[in-house]
Amino acid sequence: MRITVKGVVQGVGFRPTVHRLARAMGLHGYVQNNGSTVVIEVDGDAEAFVRRLREALPPLARLDEVSLSPGLPDAALQAMGFRIMPSQQGAGGVAVPNDAAVCPACLRELFDPGNRRYLYPFTNCTDCGARFTVIEGLPYDREQTSMRPFPMCPECQREYADPDDRRFHHQTITCPACGPRYYLLGRDGGRDYDAPIAKFAAGLHEGKIGVAKSWGGMHLCCTLDQLSHMREWYRRKEKPFAIMVRDLGSLGRYGRPSAHDLELLTSAHRPIVLVPKVDGEVTERVAPGLGNIGVFLPYTSMQHLLFHFLDEDALVMTSANVPGEPMVLQEADALALGADMYLMHDREIVNRCDDSVVRSFGDRTYFVRRSRGHIPSAIPLPVKGVAVGVGAQESVAGALAFDGRLYATQYIGDASSPGVLEFLEGALRYLRRLLGAERLDAVGMDLHPGHSTRRLARAWAEESGIEAVEVQHHHAHAASLLVESGLEKMVALTLDGTGYGDDGVAWGGEVLLADLKGYRRLGHLAEVPLLGGERAVYDVRRLAFALAEMTGGGLDCFPEGEAEVLRKMMRRSGRTTSFGRALDAISCYLGVCQYRSYDGEPAMKLERWLEEARCLDMVPTVRRGDVIDTPAMFRTMMEARGSRADRAGSMVHALLEGLVDLAAEAAETEGVRHIGLTGGVSYNHAISAWTKELVETRGLTFVCHDLVPNGDGGISTGQCAVALSRMG
Repeated sequence: MRITVKGVVQGVGFRPTVHRLARAMGLHGYVQNNGSTVVIEVDGDAEAFVRRLREALPPLARLDEVSLSPGLPDAALQAMGFRIMPSQQGAGGVAVPNDAAVCPACLRELFDPGNRRYLYPFTNCTDCGARFTVIEGLPYDREQTSMRPFPMCPECQREYADPDDRRFHHQTITCPACGPRYYLLGRDGGRDYDAPIAKFAAGLHEGKIGVAKSWGGMHLCCTLDQLSHMREWYRRKEKPFAIMVRDLGSLGRYGRPSAHDLELLTSAHRPIVLVPKVDGEVTERVAPGLGNIGVFLPYTSMQHLLFHFLDEDALVMTSANVPGEPMVLQEADALALGADMYLMHDREIVNRCDDSVVRSFGDRTYFVRRSRGHIPSAIPLPVKGVAVGVGAQESVAGALAFDGRLYATQYIGDASSPGVLEFLEGALRYLRRLLGAERLDAVGMDLHPGHSTRRLARAWAEESGIEAVEVQHHHAHAASLLVESGLEKMVALTLDGTGYGDDGVAWGGEVLLADLKGYRRLGHLAEVPLLGGERAVYDVRRLAFALAEMTGGGLDCFPEGEAEVLRKMMRRSGRTTSFGRALDAISCYLGVCQYRSYDGEPAMKLERWLEEARCLDMVPTVRRGDVIDTPAMFRTMMEARGSRADRAGSMVHALLEGLVDLAAEAAETEGVRHIGLTGGVSYNHAISAWTKELVETRGLTFVCHDLVPNGDGGISTGQCAVALSRMG
């Protein structure tokens, strides 16, 4: 009987598991990679074999689909014994596994002086190690990975061929005798192979800033003692850094993780997790003004070795890139950063992949950045066809819909530079090649006419002889939540910084009744002038000033001459309904943050004050039809007497209460039971918690993200779904 298996079944020890199980059951036949699937033929009870196989799956494997069909005669299979056959090129489809943190068994080898892989920084096995970042194509064989230049030595070949060895048929098997090597790179291009990781650790301990090459990219590294120097050198005055901690025992000095946080931190994905911050001088320097801190655990053998040679229990580890450009991959680009030292290796990075960044909301996972460890991955899509979504302009990730499933690319970045656009195109081409998506049925792009991602969308649409589909930004947010929740329709609160509205206004505080084909705008926050356009996004005093001026003025945050100029700009400036800009204005007025030096800074720094709020009734909701009167409520907050936390909390809670009222009324009218929350503002824990409470108090079901990024990293998912839905 022939068994055809689809899922994550290549590069995860699946064929060796099949081999061992067949031998244990006394079966004959073969197992073979066939493109994105694995074909198994056995001479016994195939259904019993599949049941046993599901119970014996290796840690990284996943079965999505299993089908049975007639195969070779039993006599022919019995003549084979049981063997792993050479791979064949089969039909397209993504089955590339994620990179997975080095497993406990490999760690034991790494630090065992009697083991031949003692202190070898590429130690891995069928249960762990780099996958997506080293795989060039399918089927997954060594020749289709960046391990191709490293032929196996006799000892590795022996392990590879031994059915009882845990590295049996492990395609990236390697050891010090035959594998890649780390070295210290000099500014002159010279390479020092003598104890490079130990020397790099010593340099960090001495106060140097280093660049370390990992599986999918490079990190800038320094000790926490050098944070001030790092900020000055890297020109990153306020933006938080992520820190890698030695182990869970060290974590308690820096953060207070929840049970769900700990699950995320210790998972094989090893993302950066935003956890509540332990107050202190060091943590404040790591994440100035914020209530949380980004922490993660070592996931490569090299990183474990780095801590082995260090006294410190934590390091700053941030993506090594020129601001605005993708993470560097080449040595010349790394040298251009001007660090003090460089720890490199001689294995090529096939797929650049930044660290994933996540945050817990109860037992849900909010993806701030879905990348290493979580890519590639797919979610079911309720519409058929092949489509690409190119995202918006910031926090871009691409998406590809194929055969009823949706595949996202890794995190790409902000598409303001040619390098980021090239990265986006390359990442999508990689997915198209693996899937066999030569021709597209639809291409989705943002409505904003100035977004550079539209150039790629239009080029690919023209190539396929179709028209690119414009998808309004907040409809894409709502559609992404519909896709992952499996709902056909919902009322969605789409709250973010800005997205181009279909009336030309910068939206961002919206209530939409949405399905995948379209939406109806049910209500929104009041329009507020953006004094000076983009300048108001950075000098957020302009936002607070505009809100105050709309209800009588009285906010003295500019010299009178400048204030008079701004008053004259009130009528002719562009306008926004953005919830994010309202948070910026509140943050500014209450003295939390008056200038934005990185994306979301004023609103992010406001969050810790919202979480401390105990009184939430200082500001009543003011509603005028389907518009929530933000200026009137801002005036009430200005005149209120109470703590900064209570005034901020009351204002934000009142805005949410007004939006949820609009949503609940529409839900009742339309017979809809689900109210969703999406957009970058929903990363704020207090805002998510208050919205959930307000929705459930009204007897409705609250829906939030768990798979697709809440922010603009999820836009391409919505674009794919909408573009395909409109085909019919």
